[in-house]
Amino acid sequence: MDYLKIVHLVNTDPVIQTLLAAPIPMRLGYVGLDGHPRTLPVSYLWNGKAFVFATPPTAYKVKAIAAHPEVSFTVDTTDFTPLIMMVRGKASIEVKPGVPEEHIEASRRMVGEEKMAEWERVKRESTDEMAVISIIPTHVTVCDFDTRFPPPVSVNARAHGAG
Repeated sequence: MDYLKIVHLVNTDPVIQTLLAAPIPMRLGYVGLDGHPRTLPVSYLWNGKAFVFATPPTAYKVKAIAAHPEVSFTVDTTDFTPLIMMVRGKASIEVKPGVPEEHIEASRRMVGEEKMAEWERVKRESTDEMAVISIIPTHVTVCDFDTRFPPPVSVNARAHGAG
């Protein structure tokens, strides 16, 4: 699927829209500096072109993503039947002064409106700069277990040169 089709899918798909609006973190997968995989939750947003999150520029994940910019993540519900968005993409990093608006907006769903003003005040007082990481999606799979299911084993085998 090419980039324009991915953008259209993310901007219009009802399952993806539900996931983007929910207070669910991105479960980011990346390769550590030691060559081993890592996964961690981060607050994120979709800006219409890329998935974006911010973190301190000294964070281990920033160094690791700079060395290995190919990343993946899922956003999924935990109820039955789950809604799942699985994404692969290439990350870029830009260090910005203060607390970037991307971080404020990405955190809003997780923090909640009632706590947001105090959270933002404390964050701005204690933050000099942040690394903004943008992930340009290269592949998106959506599963709703009603009309879209994970690919069967035969599809995964072909993708990896087997079968």
